[in-house]
Amino acid sequence: MTDGPQPRDAVRQMAPYHPPTGGRSGKLRLDFNENTVGCSPKVIEAISQYLTADHLTVYPEYVDAMADLAAFFKVKPDEFAMTNGTDEAIQVLINTYIDDGDDVLTMRPSYAMYRFYSEVAGGSVRELEYRKKDLAFPIDEFLAALRPETKAVLIANPNNPTGTGVTLENIELILETAPEAAVLIDEAYFEFCGVTALPWIRKHPNLFVSRTFSKVYGMAAMRCGCIFSNKDNIQWMRKAQSPYSVNMLATVAARAAVKDTEYIARYVGEILAARELCYFGLDKLNIPYFMSQANFVLFRADDRAIPIRNALRERGVLIRDRSYEIPGCVRVTIGTREQVQRFLTELEALWNK
Repeated sequence: MTDGPQPRDAVRQMAPYHPPTGGRSGKLRLDFNENTVGCSPKVIEAISQYLTADHLTVYPEYVDAMADLAAFFKVKPDEFAMTNGTDEAIQVLINTYIDDGDDVLTMRPSYAMYRFYSEVAGGSVRELEYRKKDLAFPIDEFLAALRPETKAVLIANPNNPTGTGVTLENIELILETAPEAAVLIDEAYFEFCGVTALPWIRKHPNLFVSRTFSKVYGMAAMRCGCIFSNKDNIQWMRKAQSPYSVNMLATVAARAAVKDTEYIARYVGEILAARELCYFGLDKLNIPYFMSQANFVLFRADDRAIPIRNALRERGVLIRDRSYEIPGCVRVTIGTREQVQRFLTELEALWNK
């Protein structure tokens, strides 16, 4: 043992998370479910107006951004908090409601940060698996797994990497079965499916909903998100949140992004059309895949998963191997129809070798 401070046991025991984020420049990025064409031009225009020495010397002020976002999401300013991406939304929820040893229930495979922040806090994490045949959400098993002592429930809807979702009826069953638990419905991919529990935050006092600006809005680099709940819950969470965690440029970008609804509608329409093109191309190659409610498709490449991923990378197309979670599976982000066609063309050249 070395001299100096020693980490907590919870940190010692957790597995590190190392996302593969290097070497992506100049390639077709179909690996991280990002917007593949960029944010609204109005976002760039808005940010450029604030790139002055005077603006950058002042700590961020959130009043105007909170008002604009509240109007867009149809909530009151005291019913949500702006966060440094969805990651901070998860972290603040965990920090507010989870003590050492508390029971946390989530799904596997799903967003790695659910387990990450729960384990950092010392929570006891249980994971249920999606149904193997179709990767559907196992509602009966999930309800049975809820305990009176469960303190947090963390669900992505739609889920990443499966692309499958949970119905509003089943979300309500979970909320009613675990009334003492903080139930987070992470809606990072909401725009591609249209299913949301957000209007229920006043109806269910244990409901929390998160949204992000990293996906459809094309602002992953800005690290901006929101978490919604009733005003009492949000008041507690703000006590556990750093006062300046969202930078000023991110607030400016978010305000501009939600105002350009036409741009987002066009982009979503393009992605949904491209997703159908992806299904058609995979069918043509007789490659099995899972129907998705998000901007990505998970398909089966079996023992060729990693070789296909590597060969596509050499051809300038990045996709994400998920075979370490779902054997033989690879995930491709849905970009524009032109981008998806390029992926399919390169994949066909490799697949038939």
